[in-house]
Parts: sequence; structure tokens; C-alpha cells
Amino acid sequence: MIYLTLKYLHILSMVLLFGTGLGSAFYKWIADRSQNLEHIAQVNRHVVLADWIFTTPTVIFQPVSGLIMVYLAGIPVTTFWVSASLALYILAGLCWIPVVWLQIRMSKIADTSLKHQHALPHKYWQYARIWFWLGVPAFTAMVLVVFLMVFKIS
Repeated sequence: MIYLTLKYLHILSMVLLFGTGLGSAFYKWIADRSQNLEHIAQVNRHVVLADWIFTTPTVIFQPVSGLIMVYLAGIPVTTFWVSASLALYILAGLCWIPVVWLQIRMSKIADTSLKHQHALPHKYWQYARIWFWLGVPAFTAMVLVVFLMVFKIS
């Protein structure tokens, strides 16, 4: 029963991680394309908030619950799908850490621009481009992690 409960929470956590990440990325990308400064500032604030409420706890819970399940099931961490999943998860995390910093910076820049009614500076758009491109390998890595979790390729 412990294993199944943990598995359920692990899957639910993965859904929250994917849903929040993909949803936040979509809404931020659309807001940026709108060129509406008020909308951009608001969405950036919400993306940062969603990361703290949903993404951060799931980012922590995923490897912890996964490793506990691997232990309970008696599966060696050196099994291909486990070690490959961990490596891909680390890759995604290495992309996510600067993404968080960029999101906070872009939110502050957008709020300042809105407060002073100035156009977003070039730095905002540089950060947005880097943010987007860091999301590509992070998202790809997470899709592969889920694939490996489901198919457990040895």
C-alpha cells in the first residue's frame, strides 16, 4: 500500500510539474507576444508565483519519491532507465535554475516598466529569449524521463 500511494503521489506530482511548466511557458510566451505591458507584467508575476507554489515542491518531490520507489521495488539505481532518468532530470534542473532567476528578473523589469509607463527594455527581451531556449532542453528531458518511467527500458 505504501508503494502504490507513493506511486500515485509521484504521478500526480509529475502531472503538476508538467502542467504548471507547460502552462506557464505558454501563457508567458503569449503575453510577451501581445506587447501589452500590463498583461506582460501580470503574467510574469503569476508565472513566478506558480513556480513557487507548484513547480518547486514537485521538483523536490519527484526524485525523492522516485528513489524511494526504486528502493522499495529493489531496483538498482544503475538500471538504465533509472540512471538515465536521473541524468535527464539533472539536465532539466540545470536549465530550470537559471529559468527561475530569469523569470524573477523579467517580472521585476516588467513591473518597473509598467510603473514608469516605459517600454520593456532590450534586456527583458534578451532574458525572454534565453528563458525560451532553456525551456527546450528542459522540456525535452522531462518528456524523455516520463517515457523512461513508463516503459522502464533496461
